[in-house]
Amino acid sequence: MATIQNVLRWIVVFGFTISVFPLLAAAEKVPHEIAGIVLGSSVNDYPEIIRTNFLKKVVITDWHGFRKGVISYGTCKYIDQILKIDMKYQNKSKDFFQILMKKFRKTFGEPHVWTGDSFGVMHVWKWQFIDKEQNRVNLKLQYNGKNSDETIGNMVKLSYPGKIEEERRCFVKVCEKTKNKIDAKRREELNQSDWSHLVPQ
Repeated sequence: MATIQNVLRWIVVFGFTISVFPLLAAAEKVPHEIAGIVLGSSVNDYPEIIRTNFLKKVVITDWHGFRKGVISYGTCKYIDQILKIDMKYQNKSKDFFQILMKKFRKTFGEPHVWTGDSFGVMHVWKWQFIDKEQNRVNLKLQYNGKNSDETIGNMVKLSYPGKIEEERRCFVKVCEKTKNKIDAKRREELNQSDWSHLVPQ
């Protein structure tokens, strides 16, 4: 019996050894670079990179009944102007969603669009408005029961869709101008590729 236990012990030790040593050997070559861009380096080392998207985002937490929020603002035509607000309620329950729907209906009337699914997993109601400055304003109330691709629980989204599109177009123009500032030879170099770019170094 003791012999069988010893054999089993040696099998476990051997299995552990062959599983750990390959990992230790692999750690001697740790990748830090892909496509000529190095982890830990300064973004200022790559002047050809467009530095931002057409919207920048900041995150807020524990904010007046919301567990988290993402605030998106302009960087081009509407610099620093908040164009989109996504807020996740602290209360994730479907019962709370039903209460919210009653409050929203009472305040804004019946929603204009349903974009949820037919299985009762995603409930998404959308209101569309034109404000006194003639800006389009979208309001969405969303409940997600179990779709892992979306935020679980309750969420409200408020945005200027027209201004966001204008911001995107402005950003595209800026990108084109930045691209045109790079001389043709450098653009050609940036477009070239080999295995040193495609495989992490």
